[in-house]
Amino acid sequence: MRYKLSLISVFLILQCFNILYAQQNDMTQIFVAPSGNDDNPGTIELPLQSLQKAQELVSAGDTVYVRGGLYQIEESQISQVVQGLFACITLLEKSGTDGNTIKYWAYPGETPTFDFSNVKPQDRRVVGIYVVGSYIHIKGFEMTGIQTTIKEHTESYCIYSRGNNNIYEQISMHDNVGTGLRHYRGGGNLFLNCDSYRNWDTVSEDGLGSNNDGFGCHPSVGSTGNIFKGCRAWFNSDDGFDIIRSGEAVIFDSCWAFYNGYSTLFKSLGDGNGFKAGGHAYDSNEKLPEIIPRHTIRFCVAVRNKANGFYSNHHLGGNDWFNNTGYRNSAKDFNMLNRPSREDAENIDGPGYDHVLKNNLAAAQYGDGTAYIVDSLNTQETNTWNLGIHIVSDDFLSSDMDQLTAPRDEFGNLPNIDFLKPVGSSPIVDAGVDIGFPYLDNAPDLGAFEVDKTTAIDDFEGNLPNSIELYQNCPNPFNPTTRINYSVGKTGVVTIELYNSLGQKVKTLVKGKKVAGNYSVTFDAHDFSSGVYFYSIKADDFRQTRKMLLIK
Repeated sequence: MRYKLSLISVFLILQCFNILYAQQNDMTQIFVAPSGNDDNPGTIELPLQSLQKAQELVSAGDTVYVRGGLYQIEESQISQVVQGLFACITLLEKSGTDGNTIKYWAYPGETPTFDFSNVKPQDRRVVGIYVVGSYIHIKGFEMTGIQTTIKEHTESYCIYSRGNNNIYEQISMHDNVGTGLRHYRGGGNLFLNCDSYRNWDTVSEDGLGSNNDGFGCHPSVGSTGNIFKGCRAWFNSDDGFDIIRSGEAVIFDSCWAFYNGYSTLFKSLGDGNGFKAGGHAYDSNEKLPEIIPRHTIRFCVAVRNKANGFYSNHHLGGNDWFNNTGYRNSAKDFNMLNRPSREDAENIDGPGYDHVLKNNLAAAQYGDGTAYIVDSLNTQETNTWNLGIHIVSDDFLSSDMDQLTAPRDEFGNLPNIDFLKPVGSSPIVDAGVDIGFPYLDNAPDLGAFEVDKTTAIDDFEGNLPNSIELYQNCPNPFNPTTRINYSVGKTGVVTIELYNSLGQKVKTLVKGKKVAGNYSVTFDAHDFSSGVYFYSIKADDFRQTRKMLLIK
């Protein structure tokens, strides 16, 4: 009898271990829903109600799925007041690890909407999500209604970011009495495909919202690697993107800023620059970074902002400005105003110096669309104003600015629009210089967009070629394989390489000696994620690039 009891005991112990193991596995996915309850276990059947409770339960590698619907946030849900000032609804303190991020994701196919309009604590700055942890990935949220109650100089925020190596993806922040997203101190963060719009503080100071930007980024010295990719900012009462007093370099890649500094009725509000790229204003020498950061602004668009499209804002050094498009900005499309010296913190207006400007397009309302650019103090190459190109509406497929607010595609990427895309006959086509990124046809076009002069696949068939030609892949879009045809007119070394949308080489498809003839190579994308890719052929001094779309 004693022997049988021992077996039963062992069996029960094993069952307990199995149950605990299963529970631990279940907890790698935690669910939050508007109808949930924070006393629930957080399963899909019995979800939690708040992100704050979910963050208490997560560990590195876990995913919190946030179900769609309206989350009407109440003042009682303030989780903590940080530094005696920031009233945080959700405070994300736990960190993931490299390769095991903590994910707070919208449930696939659903949009959780957080409305903070009922949260109005006196003498506090309101923050929807305050992030101090690292290796966190937030994706797919809509945030609105952030309030401001302080009438002196202040700011409230949808998201206040202070961590490292975090990803903020597909977050829509709109109609707030505060800033969309402000990043401070940390490094290695990616702000991907986010929108911030119609944000206007009507309460503090003069009521013009002079502190409400779409996005702000102000890393401390040593906090490198912050990147904005595919983000849009419009109708924010101050600037679209503002990186004043950044201690390290920030990159803006393929971002759009338009209508900033205005209300939706185009009433004049705050500063209204599209990209305010750097600067230290009147800061004394001892407050400045020892090394002034060099920011990069590339493939970006600035349209009808109240002030400047692209603005260096009294910077104390140069920035890199590549393939940007400025259109109908009220002051200048490109204003390179610099501060003349570190030592003089009073006389801060001076000509731009040490800037590198290549392949930029200024569709100027008057003049050449630039200010404070002195040839001898800067490096300039193949910009519309250097080349003497006068832009007219016929240079573009469309001049309809309303296209800028078109919905994003199913993957969260910027919409594929005709606005400001060049027509094949425009003088800006193939007028640029190679800056190390993939381009279509013989040379980069000027500005943020390229015209795709696609060659039909039928042209591949025929006689022995007398030149090098790279043809459009077929099928396109594709999943998961596609065929790339190319022709070689004479014997030589041929290389075909594949790049992702960030311009990073991800695969070599062809490399070797080829005699004159027609060739094909098949690209198998089983191990690649959906998105736009570029493939480029190189032979001697010849180079040609085309783009393809992988949809899974």
